[in-house]
Amino acid sequence: MTTDYLIEPGGRLFGRIRVPGDKSISHRALMLGALGDGVTHIEGLLQGQDVLATLAAFRAMGVDIVEPQAGHLTISGVGLDGLRRPGHPLDMGNSGTAMRLMSGILAAQPFDSELVGDSSLHKRPMRRVVEPLNAMGACIKTADGDCPPLSIKGGQRLQGIDYVMPVASAQVKSALLLAGLYADGVTAVTELATTRDHTERMLKGFGYDVSTADHTVRLQGGGRLTGCDIQVPGDLSSAAFFLVGAAIAPASTLQLEGVGVNPTRSGVLTLLQRMGADVELHHRREIGGEMIADIHVRHSRLRGITIPEDEVSLAIDEFPILFVAAACADGDTVLRGAGELRVKESDRIAVMAMGLQQLGVTVQEMADGVTIRGGQINGGVVDTQGDHRVAMAFAMAGLRSQAPLTIGACENVDTSFPGFVEMAATAGLGIRTVHAA
Repeated sequence: MTTDYLIEPGGRLFGRIRVPGDKSISHRALMLGALGDGVTHIEGLLQGQDVLATLAAFRAMGVDIVEPQAGHLTISGVGLDGLRRPGHPLDMGNSGTAMRLMSGILAAQPFDSELVGDSSLHKRPMRRVVEPLNAMGACIKTADGDCPPLSIKGGQRLQGIDYVMPVASAQVKSALLLAGLYADGVTAVTELATTRDHTERMLKGFGYDVSTADHTVRLQGGGRLTGCDIQVPGDLSSAAFFLVGAAIAPASTLQLEGVGVNPTRSGVLTLLQRMGADVELHHRREIGGEMIADIHVRHSRLRGITIPEDEVSLAIDEFPILFVAAACADGDTVLRGAGELRVKESDRIAVMAMGLQQLGVTVQEMADGVTIRGGQINGGVVDTQGDHRVAMAFAMAGLRSQAPLTIGACENVDTSFPGFVEMAATAGLGIRTVHAA
C-alpha cells in the first residue's frame, strides 16, 4: 500500500500543539531499560514504527515489556547479561539508529544474531560502525557494499577502544559506548564535531559512570545499569516541520509545547533565528537530564545564510525542512560539509534538490551540500523516494506554493511521526492522504 499527500496551497498555522516523543531518546530508553536491573517506567515514548521495532527486538530476546499505552510503558529489565538468543533475525524496519545501536549491544552477547531491515535500510552503509566494533573484538559481517543484513557472531570478548571518529555520528558513538559496557577496560570515543549526547545523559540517568572532557566520552566496562523513570520530551526534529511551516506562512502564530531543546540537537533553532525567524523559547526546564521548553513561532521574513560547517552536525536531521525554509528566504542559502545527508533514508541532497527544482526553485547541487536561491514555489508532483522527512518537508512547502502539490511515497512518515497528517490539518495545513495498492 502506497500513500500520497495532496496539499492545497496557502493557509497558515496557528494554535497549540504537542509533537510526539523524541525518537532518539525513545530508542535509548528502551535499550537501557531492557539492560537495566529492575523496573524502568517510560512516559512519552514515541509509538512510531521505528521505536516499535526496537521494542519487538528486545521482546524477542526475552525482555518483559508491557504493551505501551498512550506513550507509557513498563520494562522489567534483565540486566546486562540477561538477554536470550532470539529465534529469528531481528527486524529493525526503517531505522538506522536501531540497527547501529543494537549492533553495539549484540556484539557482546554470548549468542549469534542477525539484524535485518526494509529495502531502504538495506541500502544504508554500516562500515563506519562495524569497523570500530570489530576492532574491539566483535565479529560482525555485512552484505555486499557494507550494507545490512548484519551477521553478528556471539561469544566474543570485547576490549575497550580509544577511537577518534572520522565522521561525526551520534549513532556510531552510541554503539561503541553500548559495546563498552561489556568490554574489558576503558572505551573512549573522541568527536571532531559535536553530536547529540542523549546516550551519555541517559547512561548517567541509569546510574552508570560516564565522563566527558575535551570532546571525548569515556566509560569503564563492567558496571551495572539501574532501572529508573524516564520522561521523553517532544521531538525537536518533528517540531522543526511546524517551526518552519509557521515561519514561512503569512499570519501564522504557533506554540509547540514540551519540546526537547538539548544543546546538541538545537542547531535548527539557531539556524532559523539566524535566518530571521521569530522563534522564542519559554518555560525552560530540565527533566531527566534533558532540557525542555515551549517554543513560540510567528511568521517572519527569512533571509538566506551561509551555514557554518561546524554547525552541520547539530541539525543533520532537520536539513530537509531547512531546505524548504531556504526556498522561501530572500537570497541564497549555502550548505557545505553535509555529505552525511547522502546516506540517510534517501540521498537527501539529491532528493530535496530534485523536488525543489520540480517546484520551480533554483538549486545548485554539490557533492557535500547545496546552494538554494529563495523564490516562488510552484505546484506539481514530488517523489520522496520513501523518505519520511522529505515527505513532511514538502508537505509544509505547500503553505507557500502557488498551486496544489502531490507528494508521493509518504507511507514511511509513521516510522517517526505517527499522526502527522491529523496534527498538520488541525494546525491549518490543507493536507489529505490518498492510498493505493
